Amino acid sequence: MKNTLIKTLAVAAFACGLAKAATPVNKGCSVTSLKGSFAYKGTGTIVTPPVVAGPIANVMALTFDGIGAVSGSGVLSQNGNIIPVTVAGSYVMNADCTGTYSIQYAPLGITSTFTFVMDNSGSDMMIICMDSGVVLDGIARRQFPVGDWRQ
Repeated sequence: MKNTLIKTLAVAAFACGLAKAATPVNKGCSVTSLKGSFAYKGTGTIVTPPVVAGPIANVMALTFDGIGAVSGSGVLSQNGNIIPVTVAGSYVMNADCTGTYSIQYAPLGITSTFTFVMDNSGSDMMIICMDSGVVLDGIARRQFPVGDWRQ
């Protein structure tokens, strides 16, 4: 009994320490920190629903406008079926340089939400899909230097 109580208290203390350590730090990021064109590559698996379950991969050019809108185009491979897509949506950027974006895929008519972390002084993003039944992660890299005319 005493052993169980000690283990429970140790786990609670550890969890409280993690919660404190996980407090976001203001690193100066905002929606204006994310502006420009990024090359994105993602791979993973659709787990559910069974009718579309299987491997998924995509490559896209995504453009973030610095005021909260994202758009792009690319190719999605779902179970080996190649689907050209365009996307449009919105994003938010937190002060700790994490954020989310939601995009709608045309012509599929589905919307997906992603969480990201800025990396490499804003030149890269580590991204994971937040949709239920989807395991998809990827990396986006800035295509052109900040201030380049192609932005």
